[in-house]
Formats: sequence, C-alpha cells, structure tokens
Amino acid sequence: MHSETVFQGSILVHGGRIIALDPDESVVRPQEVFDGQGLYAIPGLIDAHLHFDAQLAHPAAFGEAIVPSGTTTIFAETLDFASAAGDEAVEAVRALFRDHEKLPYRIYAFAPGKKTSVEVTEAMLKMDPVIGLGELAHLSYMTGNDDDFRRAALGRANGGWVNSHWGVTALPDMLLNYLPAIGAHNNHDVWNEDDIEKSVRYGLRTQIKFGVGSPEVIRTMLRALVKRRWPAENFQLCADNISVDRVLTKGHIDWVISLAVEMGMNPIHAIKMGTLYAARSFGMDNEFGSLAPGRFADIVLTDSLSRINPLYVFKGGELVARDRRLLKAAELDYSGMVQEPRPGLAGLSPGQLDLTPTEVSADGSRAKVLLFDVYGRGHLKFAQEVWVPFRDGAVVPELDGEPLNRISVVQRYADGERHVVNGLFRGVSISRGAVSTFWPAPRAYFVAVGSDSTEMHDNLTGLDARVGGCLVTEGGQVKAELALDIYGVMADMNLSELLAATRSIDAELEKLGHHNEGEPVVNKLLTLFISLDRFGFMI
Repeated sequence: MHSETVFQGSILVHGGRIIALDPDESVVRPQEVFDGQGLYAIPGLIDAHLHFDAQLAHPAAFGEAIVPSGTTTIFAETLDFASAAGDEAVEAVRALFRDHEKLPYRIYAFAPGKKTSVEVTEAMLKMDPVIGLGELAHLSYMTGNDDDFRRAALGRANGGWVNSHWGVTALPDMLLNYLPAIGAHNNHDVWNEDDIEKSVRYGLRTQIKFGVGSPEVIRTMLRALVKRRWPAENFQLCADNISVDRVLTKGHIDWVISLAVEMGMNPIHAIKMGTLYAARSFGMDNEFGSLAPGRFADIVLTDSLSRINPLYVFKGGELVARDRRLLKAAELDYSGMVQEPRPGLAGLSPGQLDLTPTEVSADGSRAKVLLFDVYGRGHLKFAQEVWVPFRDGAVVPELDGEPLNRISVVQRYADGERHVVNGLFRGVSISRGAVSTFWPAPRAYFVAVGSDSTEMHDNLTGLDARVGGCLVTEGGQVKAELALDIYGVMADMNLSELLAATRSIDAELEKLGHHNEGEPVVNKLLTLFISLDRFGFMI
C-alpha cells in the first residue's frame, strides 16, 4: 500500500497484529504456518460509511454477508436504530454494541447527527465503539435550531469526527462553506462529476457510494474519477445503504474495487480507496488499512488485483472466511431487544386511501396527482405533481400510457386526525394484491402499494398487528412477510432466514405481476422513508 509495489514475501503475526514483513526464518520459530499459495495479500477491506442499522440484519447476521466479501472494518451510522428505539435509545444502543469485539469484523460507530434528541447523541458519544458524530445533515434537512448546533458542538468537543450529508446537489455554492467550516470531515452525498469536484475543492474526504440509487450512479462517479485524474487519496469507498442480498450476489467493497479497475483505474489505487485511504481519513491508518508492522493483521488473500476474489479473509490474524463463506458465525443473542407489537391504525378506513386529485382540468378529462418515484430517492424528482387521465369521476392510474400502482403514506400513531398522503407510484408494479412496509425512524409511518383501497387497507391492518416489517397480501390472505421485531428496523434472524424472507416477498410479488431487478423490493420500499421525511411528507 505504501510503496505501491507487489513483491513476494511472508507476514509474521502475533497478538492479532503484524509484527514483521519477511522475518528471518532462521530466527523465527512460528507456532503456526499458513501457506498463502502465491496469492496476493491485500489489507482487509473497509466500508467508510454504512447505515448498518438500516439494512435489516442484526450485527452478527450482517457479518455473515460482508466478511466473506473481504470486509473487515465498517464505519457505521446508528441514527435509524436509535431513533426507532425512542425513549429506550441509549440502553438499546448499548445492547446492540454489547460484545461487538466478538464480531468477525471491526465496527466504529457514530452518534446520531439527526433523528434523535441531543441527549441521546451526547450519551452515545461516550460509548464504545462510538468515535464521533454521524451524518450531520445539510441545510435542506436541518432546521437551524439550537439542537443542530449543539450536536455539531458536541461532536467537536469530544474530539471526534463529524460525518456530513453535504447536499452539493441541492445547495448554492455559498452555503457549501457551512458544514466544512463548522468541522464536518467527510461527504458521501455526491452523484456525478460536478458534485465530486465541489466536494474535493472544499477539502472534504469524499466517499464514493454504490449501494443506493440507480446502478448507473456508481459507474458515473468512477468514470469521473478516471476522466479527471483526481488523486485517489481524496476518496474512500462506501455502501451507504445496501442489502445483504446485494452483498451476496454482487459483493461489497470488493465489487466496487473490481468495477473501478474495469473502468480504467490503477488497481492498487482502487484498492487503496477501499483500504488505506479509508483508514487514513479517520486517523486510523496506524491501526489498519495496510500490511505493515504494528497494524492489525486484517488480511485478504486474492488471486487477482484487478478483480478482487477474497479466497481467504483474516481478522486479527484469525482465518474468519474462506471461499466466500464465513467459517464461524458470532454466537451473539439479540432476542432481548425484540419488542411487542403496538398497533396504531384503529379507525383507519379504506376510503382514507382513495386517490383524489388536487386539481381537475377545465374540461374534466385530466387530474393532477402526486407521483412518487423510488429511483428518485434523495432528489427533487422523488415526488412531483403530474396530470393523468380522469374518467367517470375517478383518477386513471397511468402516465403517458404507463400503468402505475397507487401508494399511500400512512401515519401509524395519530393524535387527532390521521395524516395520510395518497398518490401514484413508480417502482413496484402489481396487477392485484398489495404490499406494505413500516419504518419507525424518525416517525412511525407505513407505505402501502396496490390498486384497490380495500386490499391496501386490509394489508396495512395486518402489518399493524406486527412490530414492523413488510407484508404481501392477496384477497386478504398473507402471501409473504418479513418480521422486523427489533424496534421495527432489524430482524431477529440469521442470514439464511433473513434471505429466505426477503426473497419470498420478491417471489410472491412476481406472481402478482412485478418483475424486480437490483435490490430486493423490501429494501427499495424502505429507502422511500428517507425522502418522505426529507421532503415533508411526514408530520
């Protein structure tokens, strides 16, 4: 990593750390020898920004997915989990991190920069393995009240790092000075060449993400890095949001390194973005990120540098994965965090889910309604008003000849009149039945997709009887479900059980007419809640 050269040699490990490169074998008498078979040794891979609490798996199950891909360290956001736990946030987070040293990967976490109270943020900043303030949002999220500034001050006062969600796509240039000026250290909110240029110019460690949005986004950004020849040391690799299914089918940091090389990047530079530069950006390159004396013996053996193939993965010198399989699952029990259901939809009627226009054209042939787009997440095109056909006093759910499903965004716990937003939806297409999801952070809301108000209502009522998750129904019958019993955001399941549940949802939706590509439908639907909050569709 440091010399950007490849050489043949051996690595001496003791006490979980590398203590020598090419030791004198006439002097050293090792207790154990591992034959590297002439493979390439690279550092364990690092995800520089990951919402590990928003990908549905608890920490042990998540390790079953990422470690076989070569990932040995993650820098993790906790804001959704803490927000979902509400008044129990501090104790819940302690329980989540308990025995984190037993996981087959290293986790460094951040206290919430949004979605929770300042008191929760302050308490978490004192916890292990929390190292700083997480995702302090840009001004299109922030209210500019005292709490926002108190969080920023707490993050700096604790000597920790301040993650940002910078918003170069939404803010005028003058406001782009704000977050770096108050101590924000990095930025993962880049989507194209112009965004990257601004982020680098303003001195932020810029994290290239690949786990959200259209599959073309990561290619657009890597293309820009190759074209502009920006120094690779400016960049780190991260998933942001990613499903365990995506990790297992495509890979994690290993996949994006390989893609970067395929698109023309120097292989060692690409590897450094996923190792040394990520560690260095958090001041931890003396601990990991390279294969040098004193660093943790987090090592990946691959048969290629241009296409990362993690044949063997070591954490602290211990072999933890081989041939993309975890050798031993962490024996950690999270069942103590499972909650009891707390229904809140009493009094909701099917009529509240009917789609009514905000405006009807003078000739009565067209109606104006809201259109939500799952692929517009994070951008203004997420929700827009469109004109659609209007016949016999009813909205025809199609746009420019494209049939669309309806969507209802429903407040779970109403104090007075229940908040409901109805519109059309592009992202799931079923000819019958309904699918719904629930997410409690920062506010408890459901999203239901279908074409019939009664079917959607019955589906929501069924999910309301659970802590949270996703439910597919047809004719009032449950066809598939995923239970998220840990505060409504995590499944109390191992990896295989979680995969079976999410894949059964996709399989049943396919029977109802939906053809899915990319992330599982449940993960796609859950990303909606980020933008529903950002653009004011929750109260």
